[in-house]
Amino acid sequence: MRIGAIEAGGTKFICGIGNEKGEILDRISFPTDIPEPTLEQVVAYFRDKDIEAIGVGSFGPIDLDRSSLSYGQVTTTPKPGWTGFDFVGYMKRNFPVPIGFDTDVNAAVFGEAMWGAAKGLDSCVYYTIGTGVGVGVYAEGNLIHGLVHPEGGHVLTRRHPEDPFEGFCPYHGDCLEGMASGPAIEKRWGLKGSELPEDHLAWEMEGYYLAQAISGVILLLSPKKVILGGGVMHQKQLFPLIRKKVAKFLNGYVASPAILDDLENYIVSPGLGDNAGLCGALALGIEASSRQA
Repeated sequence: MRIGAIEAGGTKFICGIGNEKGEILDRISFPTDIPEPTLEQVVAYFRDKDIEAIGVGSFGPIDLDRSSLSYGQVTTTPKPGWTGFDFVGYMKRNFPVPIGFDTDVNAAVFGEAMWGAAKGLDSCVYYTIGTGVGVGVYAEGNLIHGLVHPEGGHVLTRRHPEDPFEGFCPYHGDCLEGMASGPAIEKRWGLKGSELPEDHLAWEMEGYYLAQAISGVILLLSPKKVILGGGVMHQKQLFPLIRKKVAKFLNGYVASPAILDDLENYIVSPGLGDNAGLCGALALGIEASSRQA
């Protein structure tokens, strides 16, 4: 099979061609603009690729309710021009093939469950920490949507004792995304995270906020693996900080060897690396093709 995959990020689009083994055979990327010029590039890329299905992992929020008149649309995003845009409808008008559509983080968690760090497990949670903070949930062998879809980047957080920062989220101020996203780090310290030294107080605070959220999701969903991706998590010193704080916050309450004795193999980086989102979109395309077979 030749499957088209789209990782539609708030900053850039990545398009690729892959197969049912999860192999990416070709790719292209370009900046995210307003909808029409962005998707014109998508259509031009796929036009001569002879694809049998397309999977889309999109920034959100998006409407994933198939019974809804606005299914396939981007909803309350702050990205100019995208609110109310019919993403799936646009793709269907150009490609009469099965189209799988989900959030970018649900795509990433799906890719990790199929071929990555959670392969063989029936549950895992994927956090991406970058321009925003998103959470994808795979539970009992299914992607979780619920009323809309998980928006775990906007859970409220307990403030770090040394942090006077007001928060960066335009909706909630000091939610997780408002305190721990890449732009929040830059706004707080006046430098990008990549420009801060490894022992900077920024990382202590970052670990504190992320560990709170992870501890909460462990208590709420009991995933069998927690995967942390995105640009901020390229700061590898964060992993031991987060694991240590998760252990402290849970305080022995979750009586599983994975939590008590093996956090290094429980809270991990993506097995697919930066390909998690694109491979996940590929998995969505494969699923859509199977569903319509």
